[in-house]
Amino acid sequence: MFDKKLILQVKEVLDNARSSGLMIATAESCTGGLISAALTSAPGSSAVFERGFVTYSNEAKMQMLGVAAATLEQYGAVSEQTARAMAEGTLAHSRADLAVSVTGIAGPTGGSDEKPVGLVHFACARKHQAALHVEMRYGDIGRDQIRYKAVMTALGMLAGQTSSYSSLA
Repeated sequence: MFDKKLILQVKEVLDNARSSGLMIATAESCTGGLISAALTSAPGSSAVFERGFVTYSNEAKMQMLGVAAATLEQYGAVSEQTARAMAEGTLAHSRADLAVSVTGIAGPTGGSDEKPVGLVHFACARKHQAALHVEMRYGDIGRDQIRYKAVMTALGMLAGQTSSYSSLA
């Protein structure tokens, strides 16, 4: 189901989290649960994967993660502010130590000049630390490719956070 590169990235994330004693949760919009699916594709993932939220609609972001309506109204669902609020809300609504969120425009419709197809915002948050933000502009490379690249970016953020946690512990 997943290619070798993605499987290797998942293994790194899970191994780092396991050795650091971290639990992971996800909040996904444009990836629709693909990050969670990738993480749970590995045997033994239940030792470190706590839960995943698929919050495709604004209502779900508000109800499940506590994203403020004002944030969505002022900045939109696809924004740094919403990605950060999603990651922080994931920590608040789970037992996880580390959370990653993703919100973007996978296309082929929904883009604008300001927020084109391929724009994706990510945030990675650890308890008691400010969320890190990454903005990617993959371009209009097709829905499947945008979503795949978004999964890889999110896994990369998790890998970086779990390995930096290990080196700080």
